[in-house]
Amino acid sequence: MDHGMAEVLGVVGDRWALLIVRETALGLRRFDQLQASTGAPRQVLSDRLHRLTEAGLLSTRPYRTPGQRTRHEYVLTEAGIDLIPVLAALSDWGERHRGAGALPEIVYRHSSCGGRVTAALQCECGERIDPHGRLIAEVRR
Repeated sequence: MDHGMAEVLGVVGDRWALLIVRETALGLRRFDQLQASTGAPRQVLSDRLHRLTEAGLLSTRPYRTPGQRTRHEYVLTEAGIDLIPVLAALSDWGERHRGAGALPEIVYRHSSCGGRVTAALQCECGERIDPHGRLIAEVRR
């Protein structure tokens, strides 16, 4: 199966999908919480939650508030957690190129020391790579 860029963007390539993944990563699990935090219309949110669950980025688990019917909350799967570096990279990019001095909406921090976490290109040998320099793209189409 081809997992090219077009297929990946078909799953996470719109505003709502990435906002839902981000908010779920931040601890919001329930439909009403996600709607309030993202501002997504109900039908759009319902559609994206279904698509992200079908694609394996989210899973559901039941919960029940006393006196209410059973509902489902959403949690990130390993595939969803693997998108967190993408979110960090988009946040970094936005701060550098769109922020114009504004404070970033979310800053990712290391829980042990409190230091800021940023996305970076790193070779499997451990060397950090400058995207302006020694980076080669191997095209396999």
